[in-house]
Amino acid sequence: MVATEPQGQPLVGTRPIRPDGVDKVTGRARYGSDINLPGMLYGRVKRSPHAHAVIKRIDTSRALALKGVQAVITAHDFQAAEDEVAELGETMSTARWLQDNVLASDKALYVGHAVAAVAATDPHIAEDALDLIDVEYEVLSPVLDVHEAMAEGAPLLHDGLRTVEMAGLFMPGPNQGDQPTNVASHIRFDRGDVEAGFADADVVIEREFRTGVAHQGYIEPHNGTAMWNADNTLTVWLSTQGHFGVRDQLAQVLHLPIGRIRVVPMEIGGGFGGKIPVYMEPMAAIMSRMTGKPVKMLMSRQEVFEGTGPTSATYIRCKVGAKRDGTITAAQAYLAFEAGAYPGSPVGAAAACMFSTYDIPNQLIDGYDVVVNKPKVQAYRAPGSPQGAFAMESILDEIAERLELDPLEFRLKNASSEGSRRTDGAQFPRIGAAEVMQAALDSPHYRSELSGEHTGRGVAVGFWFNGGGESSAYAAVNADGTVSLTTGSVDIGGQRAGLAMQFAQNMGIPYEDVRSYVADTDSIGYTRVTGGSRTTFASGWAVHEAAADLRQRLEERAASIWEVDRELVSYAGGVMSGPDGRQMTFKELAAQLPHTGGMLQGHADASPSTIGPAFACHIVDLKVDPDTYKVEVMRYTAIQDVGTAIHPSYVEGQIQGGAAQGIGMALNEEYRFDASGRMLNSSLLDYRMPTALDVPMLETILVEVPNPGHPYGVRGVGEVPIVPPLAAVANALTHATGTRITTLPASPERLLEWVADESV
Repeated sequence: MVATEPQGQPLVGTRPIRPDGVDKVTGRARYGSDINLPGMLYGRVKRSPHAHAVIKRIDTSRALALKGVQAVITAHDFQAAEDEVAELGETMSTARWLQDNVLASDKALYVGHAVAAVAATDPHIAEDALDLIDVEYEVLSPVLDVHEAMAEGAPLLHDGLRTVEMAGLFMPGPNQGDQPTNVASHIRFDRGDVEAGFADADVVIEREFRTGVAHQGYIEPHNGTAMWNADNTLTVWLSTQGHFGVRDQLAQVLHLPIGRIRVVPMEIGGGFGGKIPVYMEPMAAIMSRMTGKPVKMLMSRQEVFEGTGPTSATYIRCKVGAKRDGTITAAQAYLAFEAGAYPGSPVGAAAACMFSTYDIPNQLIDGYDVVVNKPKVQAYRAPGSPQGAFAMESILDEIAERLELDPLEFRLKNASSEGSRRTDGAQFPRIGAAEVMQAALDSPHYRSELSGEHTGRGVAVGFWFNGGGESSAYAAVNADGTVSLTTGSVDIGGQRAGLAMQFAQNMGIPYEDVRSYVADTDSIGYTRVTGGSRTTFASGWAVHEAAADLRQRLEERAASIWEVDRELVSYAGGVMSGPDGRQMTFKELAAQLPHTGGMLQGHADASPSTIGPAFACHIVDLKVDPDTYKVEVMRYTAIQDVGTAIHPSYVEGQIQGGAAQGIGMALNEEYRFDASGRMLNSSLLDYRMPTALDVPMLETILVEVPNPGHPYGVRGVGEVPIVPPLAAVANALTHATGTRITTLPASPERLLEWVADESV
């Protein structure tokens, strides 16, 4: 890495206007559904009505005979994929599982599983053609939760599946079970001696916790348009969090060299981890190859719910012990996470996160990845960590109450710090866990009095690793003194602004003179997905290095213009300085570039590993209506270590968004299934996400403990804010109702049932 010193601090920490704002508020921004190409066909998908069924026969002849239908495909139109790992960002899969999820081969494994696709000259014709595809099923019994799936004699989803012993979060170990099973993998983290730790404890509490299936809730449905060209190259336009990942997945599924695939990222209407894998894009590509025409495919809202990946439903058994003085001596957990129809739940991340906020000498966690007859789960904002924190933070609240300790002071006493080891063995660098807890203790919210009947206050703390990985950046100087800054990071939460700010800061030029763009896969170097809270950190490193590279080239050019040695020239604060008091501004030098050797470009390919982990503490006050058991969130404060807030408005927005989503998961959001595995609430009317009417103004407190592994101290901020809300809300509900809440979401009917049971 090029370690140049930042040029002062005039931009970082300010709130300039985002470069894509005008296009978005005026409707000029182009999303995936806005693609329209000459001769374009429209694709639709035939989906299984059964949660578990053998596909005996698919007859497409009647659909092909319908006027306007140009192609009909099934899984047999794909060449079999290999078992190599597929790039899915924060969850795990193989190309074979990925391909089978795109189009079912021998079995349909959930209601909504794609079994065939149609391309026609009109979307209505394509829709009509679906009813003409005849599918013969042999319906099997579904398994719909981890307990059913793990029971002896349970129906098997995959005859060839064996339990793999994991050696790390994404590293299969050498051992594999010899019996068919629905348990795809087992991971264990073991530190110290938990039995001895529990023996040293004065208080030991053990409870079971459950959470439901929840969707990311992005507003824009999935989409994809493919054009298979006559020269055997493929171009795909879509809304995605990671177009390089899409390119790699397409290469694996279609058996097409990476160099023949170009993926163009459109604007994206939300993702939160759910827009990383491919769904319809391979189908569109195959049908485009068949017809020689571009094929466009869009999902309906029902298809988004039933045919894409939500987060896991989970079962967690957690046990924690502590001494009378509040020292935590041991923690143990058993986690079973639903993976959906194919292996790859975030159980490993949950296991690595749930105890890591605290410096606990003795820990033991067993995590199980379990396949069930539901849609294959995908990442959802700090995947797995909210569920683990729900269990851990609920028990900590109960221990604090038993020991008559302030719940935040109890947590602060045990907080991890620099040098502490996480559950998975990794050692923490400089972190801000204690600073976050202290800020929460000192906050106006926590110091305020809570009064009134049926009210409760809850607190919880959460942790997320944050990510790094490869990013690329190009910075081309224009003769008018502006710079075209091009990166490969899809902009979801204001990344174009944040990256332009870091670049302009290093160059010492106005933010308004930097034009920030997102390039397709043929126009920029490899860049990992916008996810894992990595983009402002890792792509920020890339733009910082691109600026350093450009500054060096500018110094060389200025030396040539002045006819002096390169060592006598320096660039700082947007001004070039040379011997004898010579100076030239960046704009003046840019104007001379065309006549002194040509324009210049800085570039960088970075893969930083000096990641800054993140911690958050949330405080919530709520009230339960004693007649309807509807919950009103009255006040909510989110405190978070953000490292350095590059653009505080976007940081606050990320925190508020994560908190709102967590509140939804805690109170209302949940897939409802009937006994056959059919989703009963696959619409935004019935799947109850919170709106502005359901949450108060979400207060934020930004704690800045700079990450020493980044030139501006950046820590990722996008994921950790969804970690504490489940536990914070559950703890507040416990205090409001007098009933320990161990299952989420805590909908009115559930609250009524629990309180009634407690009163018997």
